[in-house]
Amino acid sequence: MHVAIIMDGNGRWATRRGLPRVAGHRAGVGTVRRVVERASDLGIGQMTLYAFSSDNWNRPAQEVESIFRLMRAYLRLETERLRQRGVRLQIIGRRDRLPKLLLREIERAEFLTADGECLHLRIAVDYSSREAITRTISTVSQRLLQEPQSSVDSLQNFLNSALSSESEDVDLLIRTGGEKRLSDFLLWESAYAELFFTDRMWPDFDAADLDAAVADFKRRERRFGGSTTNAAHSIAPSAGLSP
Repeated sequence: MHVAIIMDGNGRWATRRGLPRVAGHRAGVGTVRRVVERASDLGIGQMTLYAFSSDNWNRPAQEVESIFRLMRAYLRLETERLRQRGVRLQIIGRRDRLPKLLLREIERAEFLTADGECLHLRIAVDYSSREAITRTISTVSQRLLQEPQSSVDSLQNFLNSALSSESEDVDLLIRTGGEKRLSDFLLWESAYAELFFTDRMWPDFDAADLDAAVADFKRRERRFGGSTTNAAHSIAPSAGLSP
């Protein structure tokens, strides 16, 4: 089961308490720990967390720097705990614009947790789904020029492989903070995802909230474009270009 989470509401959580926005981001780190520790118990094999979008560069420079400092601290303090729990950590998104000190922690954490088999934890940093799709289509265009006889199926398979980046299709996408949009997050992988929105701000989200979201997901009937009568026998289609 692949659960993706848009961790929204940190800044508003802090502002409502008369605190600087960075206090909300700091509190949100504790939520990450709680959710990750609960994931495997719920049958979640892969979890993708939206930590910093490419659009977040538009925030005040001080806030951006604080977010990156918190990421470094999380990786430095949590990597050994993740390794012991069998969590494999992977950072997705662009790396060319990240601070060198953060990149160093990312590479260290990925190396030390590479053998984890209980949970594949992906954290999206400087991530844009549209940009990832655009880059991949550019690669496909070059491939077409080199291999004009390539079949549509083979191109679809290439697109799916390149865009998924070791990711399964998203089963459940959760967004906290009361907003109801995808915000350029895993658009390709979420083609058939079930969506769960909650008003709870990310710092307040806990293991019980994750339990409730997964329980709600399990009550839903997933048809993947089929009818109710064959829903029980349906499987998720590959994320190709055909409807």
